[in-house]
Amino acid sequence: MEENVLSPSDYIKILKRRIWSLIIPFMMIVIIAGAVALLLPPVYKSTSTILIEQREIPAEYVTSSMTTFAEQRIQSINQRVLTSSRLLELINQFELYTDLKKKKTIDEIIAKMREDVILEPVNVEVADRKSGRTATATIAFTLSYEGKDAQKVQRVANTITSLFLKEDLKVRKDQASSTSEFLQSETERIREKVAEYEKLLAEFKQQNANSLPEVFQVNMQTLDNIQRNIDRTKENLRALKEKESELREQLANTPMDLESTLPQRDLKEDDERRLEALKMELINLKTKFSDLYPDVKKLKQEIAELTQKVEQSKKEKEAEKESKKDEAFKNPAYVTLSSRLAGIRSDVGSVKNNLKDLAKEATVYKARLVATPGVEEKYNALLTERNFLNAKHADLQGKMMEAHVAEELESKQKGERFSLVESARLPEKPYKPNRLAIILIGIVLGIGAGVGFASIVEFSDTSFRDGETLARATGFPVLTEVPNIITREDRTKRTIKRLVIFVTIAVIIVVSIFLFDTYVMDLDVLWAKIMRRIS
Repeated sequence: MEENVLSPSDYIKILKRRIWSLIIPFMMIVIIAGAVALLLPPVYKSTSTILIEQREIPAEYVTSSMTTFAEQRIQSINQRVLTSSRLLELINQFELYTDLKKKKTIDEIIAKMREDVILEPVNVEVADRKSGRTATATIAFTLSYEGKDAQKVQRVANTITSLFLKEDLKVRKDQASSTSEFLQSETERIREKVAEYEKLLAEFKQQNANSLPEVFQVNMQTLDNIQRNIDRTKENLRALKEKESELREQLANTPMDLESTLPQRDLKEDDERRLEALKMELINLKTKFSDLYPDVKKLKQEIAELTQKVEQSKKEKEAEKESKKDEAFKNPAYVTLSSRLAGIRSDVGSVKNNLKDLAKEATVYKARLVATPGVEEKYNALLTERNFLNAKHADLQGKMMEAHVAEELESKQKGERFSLVESARLPEKPYKPNRLAIILIGIVLGIGAGVGFASIVEFSDTSFRDGETLARATGFPVLTEVPNIITREDRTKRTIKRLVIFVTIAVIIVVSIFLFDTYVMDLDVLWAKIMRRIS
C-alpha cells in the first residue's frame, strides 16, 4: 500500500473542515487567559535606593569600630527592622492586608509582609589595587515594597527606608559606644590587677629582702668574708690552745708555794715519771701484742694502781695546801703563770663564742643563698606578670583612645554610612501582573490547543473525503463521485456563520484594544512612540 502523503491542498481542506475544532479551544483558552489577566489584582511596587558611602577620613588616621562588611551589616539591619513587632505596627498604622485579616492569622500576615519587603544589593565589578583581580563590591542596595494600593506602597516603602537608616545610625553609634565602654572597663580591670601585682611584688620583696636576686652577689661576698673570718678565728683559737697547753705544763711543773719540801716534790716527780714510763711501755707492747697478752694485762693493772696512787697523792697535797694557804707564802712564778693561764682561758672562751656567732651567721647566709633560686623564680614570675599587665594596660589605653575617636567619628557621621539617594516614588502603573504577557501566553496556548484538538479529531476520523483516498485505501477503482449539493438553507447557515465569526473577531479586537489602553499603555502614548520610531 502506498504511503498517504498530504499535500498543501489537503492541509487547506483539513483547515476548512476542522475550523471549529481549531477555533473553539483557541477561544476558550484566550477567554480564560483574558479573565485571569483582568481578575488578578494589580500589585504596585515602590523602591528606595540607598548608597553605601565610603568614610571621609582615611583608615590610616582613624580606625573604625565597625567589625563587619557592608553586606553583613545590611542583612543584620534588615533582620532588626523586619521584626514581627515592627511589621505588626506598620500593618496597623497603614491598615494593610485588611482582606487577609479574616482569612489568616497574624503570624501568616506578618510573614506575607516580610515577603513583600524586598532587599536587593547593587553589585559592581571592581579591580583590586593590590592583586589586580576583579572582585564584586556592593556599592548600594534597594528597598522595595509591594502592595495593592499605590499610595500605601509608597508610604510604607519610605517608612521602612527611614527605619533602615535610623537603625544603621543607631547600630553604628551603639557599637562604637559599646566598644569604648568595653575597652574602658577592661582598662580599669587591668589597672586594678596591675595595682594588685604591684602590692604582691612589694610584699614579696619585703618578706624576701635578703634572698632576692639583686643581693645574691652581696650575700656571696658576705659569706666569703665570714668564711675567712672563721678560718682566722680557728687559727687564733688553735694558737691560744697551744699557748694554754704550754702554760698548763709550766704551771704543773711550778710549785704553788715556797714551803714545799724537796723530798716530797722528788717523790711526786718519781711517781709521775714512773707512770709516764709505764704508759710508753704499754704503747710499745700494744703495737706488738693484743690486749689479752699477759704482760699487757699486768702492765695495765700496774698503771691503774700507780695512777690511783698519784691522784691520791695530789689530793692529799692539795688538801694540805688548802689548810696551810693562809699561813704559807705562794710562789710568785706560780701566781704569774696562773694569771696568764686564766687570761688565755678567757680569750679561748671569747674566741669560741665569736666562732659560734660566725658559724650561725654563715648558716644564715647559706640559707639565703640556698633560698635565692626559689625566690628568684617566684620573683621573676610576679615580675613577668606585672610587666605583661603593664604592657596590656598601655595597649588598652591606646585602643581606648582610638575607640573614643571612632565614637566621635560615628557621632559626626564621618565614617562609612548609608545615605538615601532616591526615595520611594508613587508607582504610576502596576508592577504585576503583566496582563499583556498573560494574554499573549493564552493566545499561544490557545493556538497550540486548537491545532492539537483539530489534529486529534482529524486523524481519529476514518471517513473518506474523496475518491482518490478511497481507491488508495481499498485498491478498487472509483466509478463516479456524487458532488455536495448546496441548498438555500446551507447558504443561509454559511452566511450566519461568517457573520458570527466577523462579529466575534471584532469584539475580540475591541476588547483587546480596551485592555491594552487600560492596563498596558495609553493609546496616545503608543501612537507617539510609533510615530517617533517611524520618524
